[in-house]
Amino acid sequence: MVNRSQQSLFLIGSPDEIDKIKRAETTQQAGAIAGAKAAAVAAVASAVPTLAAVRVFPWAKANLNYTAQALIISSASIAAFFITADKTILQGARRNTEAQLKKAQQESK
Repeated sequence: MVNRSQQSLFLIGSPDEIDKIKRAETTQQAGAIAGAKAAAVAAVASAVPTLAAVRVFPWAKANLNYTAQALIISSASIAAFFITADKTILQGARRNTEAQLKKAQQESK
């Protein structure tokens, strides 16, 4: 019995498959970049009111220690990253699917 990890597979993709892979990688990279930008904006947008509230409001001063402040800021950043990255990747996938559909329609004519 041969271990699967020891088998060497020699696969050649069609040019169309290679284009699909490149478009998917580009979409994923665009999603990561857009997510990082959104996370940076969300960090600043959530840090300013959080840090101001801790210094102004007595309840926040008494109950929000450094860990709670960091949790508030990081949760906003994480949510912004994933929401934006997901939207960007889905938008790219939709664009790629529409391009494939148009290409198939043109070939069938």
